[in-house]
Amino acid sequence: MTATVKYDEVEAGQEIPPAEYRVHRVDLVMYAGASGDFNPIHWNARHAMAVGLPDVIAHGMYTMAQAGRFVTDWAGDPGALVDYGVRFSSMVVVPDNDEGAVITVSGVVQEKLADNRVVVALTARSGDARVLSKARAVVRLA
Repeated sequence: MTATVKYDEVEAGQEIPPAEYRVHRVDLVMYAGASGDFNPIHWNARHAMAVGLPDVIAHGMYTMAQAGRFVTDWAGDPGALVDYGVRFSSMVVVPDNDEGAVITVSGVVQEKLADNRVVVALTARSGDARVLSKARAVVRLA
């Protein structure tokens, strides 16, 4: 766990340095087992391409979870996330190679609220595509 971010040390407009989360197909298979979402577009390239996708794609909720992880890693507390929402705007295509795909997440503190809470606007990209839009988290800091 990273150092705990303190409310008094954060200002509106403060940028949170980006983090990269690598995604391999095995991650999607494990996520399917945990979530119960075994749709073959998330693990079978032949099926994904047969339905018009470029290749296997990551679960939207998996992508959302990586952005949530970004926030809790930054805050230094896995229980710091108070409210969280996103819209899915593009797919994370996961090729069958050693590199897999990369989800890059960054953030900006938009506003300081009462009760040690801050609003963080998030940006999540994979390749040239913005994969989450209107991504916003309310985080309670120490």
